[in-house]
Amino acid sequence: MKTKFSHPIAAVRLRCLRLSLCQGFTLVELLVAVAILAILAGLLLPALSKAKSKAQALQCLNHLKQLGLSWTLYTQDHDDLVPPNSVENSSPGKSWVQGWLNFKDDHPDNTNTAHLAASHLWPYHQSLKIWRCPADRSFARYQGATYPRIRSYSMNPFLNPLCEPTPWRIMRKTTDLIEPPPANTYVLLDEREDSINDGVFNVDMGKESIADWPASYHDGAGALFFADGHAEIKKWLDPRTKPPLRKNQPLFHGGTPSSGNPDVQWIQERTTGRAD
Repeated sequence: MKTKFSHPIAAVRLRCLRLSLCQGFTLVELLVAVAILAILAGLLLPALSKAKSKAQALQCLNHLKQLGLSWTLYTQDHDDLVPPNSVENSSPGKSWVQGWLNFKDDHPDNTNTAHLAASHLWPYHQSLKIWRCPADRSFARYQGATYPRIRSYSMNPFLNPLCEPTPWRIMRKTTDLIEPPPANTYVLLDEREDSINDGVFNVDMGKESIADWPASYHDGAGALFFADGHAEIKKWLDPRTKPPLRKNQPLFHGGTPSSGNPDVQWIQERTTGRAD
């Protein structure tokens, strides 16, 4: 049945609508739509990236708190004695965790989770995932396959090391945590993937230099666990504390001069104090 129109303008409008539907969008309209989508993506992606970074930071804090609680439980079970923590970590009796991480192919320590299971902290949590920061993207090749490296965290170098007396306080028991007090003495921290090797975070006390490098994965910040049981995210202020990451390229170790670096001072103040 044909539709009749009482007015010729209505018929013209209907023909125009049909023509528009048949032709679809014009090129200009498509370009405008694409531009709008690009603007929306530009607005949303930074927010999503920031949200992901914040979520990873919270997860990293949770991992450190679990490891830190294991450290606390160990001290309670061993008459306040803290776990050994030496760069010479060939056996559990010498260090809280064994192994040496690097970027060499087929180096077993990079992927050997048995080192974690042999740690003094293992009986108190028995979880492999908490040893690694979620923002740590380092991998290692072993026998032709690629695996995540096993560990992201290191320990305060003055907590029961095997070393000679120094001008700085060696803390072998929790009762030795006097200056600084437990709330200002870090036990564990997140170390950069291109800096971490053994389980010790080396600090040059009395020198304005960086020996080992704290992680800055979390929007220029890193996570730490303190002896009183709290964990926090520390925003690093000096660009020298967070140099660009070069994948599979280790940073220089041994004392990189960093005069006037407030981050160096902050870490030193929370590592140990002068011996009596």
